[in-house]
Amino acid sequence: MHRTALLAATASLVAGLLAWPANAAPSDFVHPGVTVSKGQLDFTRSKVGSGAQPWKGAFDRMIASKYADLNRTPEPRAVVECGSYSNPNHGCTDEREDAIAAYTQALAWYVTRDERHARKAIELMDAWSAVIRDHTNSNAPLQTGWAGSSWPKAAEIIKHTYTGTWANSGRFATMLRNVYLPEVINGSHSNGNWELSMMEAAVGISVFLEDKTSYDKAMAKFRTRTAAYVYLASDGELPKTVPSQNLNTREKIVRYWQGQSTFVDGLSQETCRDFTHTGYGLSAISHIAETSRIQGQDLYGTDVGERLRHGLGFHAKYELGTAAPAWLCGGSLKPGLGPVPEVGHNALANRLGHAMTNTGTLTQRGRPAGSNNLFVAWETLTHGDNPG
Repeated sequence: MHRTALLAATASLVAGLLAWPANAAPSDFVHPGVTVSKGQLDFTRSKVGSGAQPWKGAFDRMIASKYADLNRTPEPRAVVECGSYSNPNHGCTDEREDAIAAYTQALAWYVTRDERHARKAIELMDAWSAVIRDHTNSNAPLQTGWAGSSWPKAAEIIKHTYTGTWANSGRFATMLRNVYLPEVINGSHSNGNWELSMMEAAVGISVFLEDKTSYDKAMAKFRTRTAAYVYLASDGELPKTVPSQNLNTREKIVRYWQGQSTFVDGLSQETCRDFTHTGYGLSAISHIAETSRIQGQDLYGTDVGERLRHGLGFHAKYELGTAAPAWLCGGSLKPGLGPVPEVGHNALANRLGHAMTNTGTLTQRGRPAGSNNLFVAWETLTHGDNPG
């Protein structure tokens, strides 16, 4: 019996190692390859061009937004200072929104081939790469993660699809390498959405820089944090933890999980805090999984996909109006998941064929998805029912 158990444990360990290679980086990076691929962009462009829904409506919403304004003036600063809950807010909103605007303009360029949009994206990226030196105060890591998630999405599209010139692309790369990457690459011991957003930035930046070492480090942290962020029954009696956080007793884990002591498939470390922060975490998981898939390692068929599937389904159920039972967050929830389910739903329901009724209903209800003005933008346009 003991030998059987040992063999089973060994087989499980080997399977885990096979599913999680130490070197996740591709031998050659795919471009554009941060969250959205060329195939996905081509599909989007075709659908918008033919007036098909929901893509045409999603594009119209994007073009009508402040982020697509060709008269937008960038507001860079040398030091962006962000305190808790944006107090103080010295350049935080400007930086995040200029980064989203650069991505928006890049998408608009790709769909329309109007060079004014490409030049506006370049203007925004150049303005910041010429000036910014640092992020400070308590929210610096999260701020860097949020802005650093949008910048490489914009840069990938412009560098690898724009037919004109981007003379300062090297300076932009230096900005990402020296200002953004060091702030996010070592992760965070705060609530899990912090580290997930920081790893999203680190992975995206690593793709743009073709930095395999940083990519592997970020992906390893992402895998560990994702397992500690969304619970699966297969984890056992208690959720998994990030070892360096020393959450080594049930009491510590329950406290870290916002006082929640009953664990079920799809519950998040921040469910009982609020759905908005949980949405940040789930969104970052989906973005990194999508980037990894584009780069040749599909994580949707691993525990990452299972955690994302159950996480989206669990929260969608309550977001759609199901009353919280007494065992869940004391029977009181704070909904507001945000425009986050498109990427995960497309990958897991459409591509892999999982039944995701609640997530599908929520996704349809939110169309066309807009932006959360932090790091999520236009995902009905780029990922809604997109087979690319």
